[in-house]
Amino acid sequence: MSALKVIERDHISLMLQECHDCPYMGHMSEDRTRERVASIAWWPKWEQEFSEFINTCERCQKENKNYRKKYGLLQHIEETKSPWETINMDWVTGLVPGGKENFNSCLVIFDRYSKSVRCLPCHKEDTAMDTAL
Repeated sequence: MSALKVIERDHISLMLQECHDCPYMGHMSEDRTRERVASIAWWPKWEQEFSEFINTCERCQKENKNYRKKYGLLQHIEETKSPWETINMDWVTGLVPGGKENFNSCLVIFDRYSKSVRCLPCHKEDTAMDTAL
């Protein structure tokens, strides 16, 4: 097993760029870039920063649109028999920041049985993991 380099915070972005879009190796896929980064370097929360980097790569976003997951087929949803058994959720973004925590988005939760709606203030930067917690 070879030793990994611990990367200084100011060099992370450059290192990710070099591993992902290396002049002599070309623009690499997410998987190949992840393998390359994992084999040469380490820093706290590297996988999270790696994912953010890949998700914001302009070239990948433009060129890989055909490789994204396709939408599923429409399916009938069984009628619910009690409140909050089946819900729909969606984000409302682009709101003017407000409140003590400067919320700028809202998670809207709709109960299909009672037709009740709950709106939870949140931040546009919140991830699915933040929402689940």
